[in-house]
Amino acid sequence: MTHVIAENGEIALMQELLQDAPQFQAPALGSLVDCKVVDIFGNKILVDMDGVAVGLISGKEAHDSLDTIATLKPGDTISAYVIEGENDDGYYVLSLRKASQERTWRRFMLAYESGEMIKVQIHEANKGGLLVLVDGIKGFIPVSQLAPLHYPRVDGANAAEILTRLQQLVGEELDVKIINVDQDGGKLILSEKSALEEQRIERLRDLQPGDVVHGEVSGIVKFGIFVAFDGLEGLVHISEIEWGHVKDPMQYAKLGQKVDVQIIGIDGEKISLSMKRLLPDPWVEAAEKYSVGTVVTGTVDRITQFGVFIKLEDDISGLVHLSEMALEAVKDPHKYVKVGQEIEAKIIAIDPQDHRIGLSMKALLEPEAGSDAASEAEEKPKKSSKKAANEDVESAPEAEEEAEETPAEAA
Repeated sequence: MTHVIAENGEIALMQELLQDAPQFQAPALGSLVDCKVVDIFGNKILVDMDGVAVGLISGKEAHDSLDTIATLKPGDTISAYVIEGENDDGYYVLSLRKASQERTWRRFMLAYESGEMIKVQIHEANKGGLLVLVDGIKGFIPVSQLAPLHYPRVDGANAAEILTRLQQLVGEELDVKIINVDQDGGKLILSEKSALEEQRIERLRDLQPGDVVHGEVSGIVKFGIFVAFDGLEGLVHISEIEWGHVKDPMQYAKLGQKVDVQIIGIDGEKISLSMKRLLPDPWVEAAEKYSVGTVVTGTVDRITQFGVFIKLEDDISGLVHLSEMALEAVKDPHKYVKVGQEIEAKIIAIDPQDHRIGLSMKALLEPEAGSDAASEAEEKPKKSSKKAANEDVESAPEAEEEAEETPAEAA
């Protein structure tokens, strides 16, 4: 009788303990669970799930982006993704790879909702932009969403050159913001430009013409040099690179080169820069050195439809207008001079402020007084020498035409 009573008491106690114990909840498919590593063998990880179930992680599911398996040891606690319920062997099928991907998605979604800036590494490039791959999640940065420093400034939007420029960014880490999310498709649209927007707006507000800034050459095209600084970008037009004539901007800078430039104009978000204004103006000295009536020797630098430019010094050139090349009317200056030829000319006008010197070859060919040619010349009405000289100089337009920026096209 006593034995029966004791047995009934044990049963009652067990029932009471079972009643008070938390009931086992089967892990839901697609959920993240914390578990303890029991053993590791090859590409398999055996884990304990709160002492009530056993999980198995194997094959590609045991490898995440951080290569966690390489440092695991029995007793470590890990987070795994449930991809299958209890199988015939009594194991729950789990995944480290999907757990890492799920955590990454959650981090990306939080960053998207909060507008937080994140750092990503460039995995690949195509002519339309840059590709990112994190835990199987694909991100894309279109060319139009790149910051000025990385935007491929290319003459004629040459697709091959754009791709070459973009491929140089593979492996680099960039700060970006997520501007669109497609979780079902596992894709993100990212923007480097948006990540720098606040900094750019604040810096633009503080800029003033005359400021000198330190930047990096971000693009070189036929009409000038682009310089990026503080999330902004400005253009050094070809006429603002050097005091002398510039034929090819490529000769004056390299991509990525650090340079100092001066702000000379701000029109909305368009910033005009100058490199030459940080250098001494050679025309100040020229005003003291040259004077009207002086005969000078120089080299033919350029031949244009309106006259010939003669280089007197590295940054000082003068113009011989067509009307000052010979005693007879000149239609084609190429018949009289060639590039590189050394000639003498007389200074007939000088304007240091506008950086102009008017020269005359004809003045050195004037016939001597008393000759038949001189008598004939005197019978013809002439402009005053001063007026003619000024008109010759003022009629010489800049050889370079104003060119508009040609942006790289995003395919």
